[in-house]
Amino acid sequence: MNGRGFQGAPAAGYGIAIAATALAFLVRLGLNDWFPPGFPYVTFFPAVVITAYFAGARPAILCAVLSMVGAGYFFSPPYNGFQPSLATTVAVAFYVFVVAVDIFFVDGMRGALRQLTAERERYAQLAESKELLYRELHHRVSNNIQVVGSLLRLQAAGVQDGDARHALSEAGGRIEVIARIQRDLHNQIGDPVPFRDFAAGLLESANRAAGGHVQVALEGGNQPLHADQATPVTLVLLECFNNAMEHGFAGTLVGKVQVTLDQDGAEHVLTVIDDGCGPPEGFDPAASRSLGLRIVRAMAGQLGGRFEMHREAGTTVSRLTYPARKD
Repeated sequence: MNGRGFQGAPAAGYGIAIAATALAFLVRLGLNDWFPPGFPYVTFFPAVVITAYFAGARPAILCAVLSMVGAGYFFSPPYNGFQPSLATTVAVAFYVFVVAVDIFFVDGMRGALRQLTAERERYAQLAESKELLYRELHHRVSNNIQVVGSLLRLQAAGVQDGDARHALSEAGGRIEVIARIQRDLHNQIGDPVPFRDFAAGLLESANRAAGGHVQVALEGGNQPLHADQATPVTLVLLECFNNAMEHGFAGTLVGKVQVTLDQDGAEHVLTVIDDGCGPPEGFDPAASRSLGLRIVRAMAGQLGGRFEMHREAGTTVSRLTYPARKD
């Protein structure tokens, strides 16, 4: 029952009133020998309440009137007739007061239920519209970013200078990566996706695009990234992975990369470990002019964190540490 009852079917509502009165009368008649004198209306009160709840105020008033007539005629002295007296007048007045209060509150409750149902439907429609708008906006932004990346790649194809062509191509590729990050950060209904879920797909694509057969292992990252941190963190991850593919596994493209995101504590730590040949002796990532490492340092600065790279036990360890955000 949604609170509307038989509002749209008056005949059915009045039918409920008559049926409830008849049932209350039969019950009262069957229990007549069990009731002491002075309780003519006891079975009719529930009939009025039930009618008010399921059929509304007007059918409930009909039920109350029929009940008053039936109880007054058959169950009030003198039985099977009407003879006003002080006692019957007081009983009738009490009955009218009680059923009026019952009808008032029950019908008010039905009105509140109708209003609540309408509000729920309205909010459900607003939520659906918001969800559709969010998905459409998210889709359009991702597509527009990807178009920019594609345009840069097309421009690179027509540039004669090799360095300029390489720079434009890399810029286009990175912009397309950002577009993919924006698409994969949320699922179909707009909820943020855990880091490991979309990072696995990004790393697999990067591995395949480089033509490598690197084993990639992911640990941690079971929580979504903060919206303001998702793009820079993911860009750092991909730059570290691509750096390993380009320099650590140069010539072989075979090895192992371990990616870990620790999201416990006040600082989150992204660690990328590869077993490639690593950077040359005395390499300082802070002084490197490599575009990839400059991007990594810029992203670390944007996050308010720090980036470090060093050799450890025959592996290259790239680590990004940045403050956690919960807002």
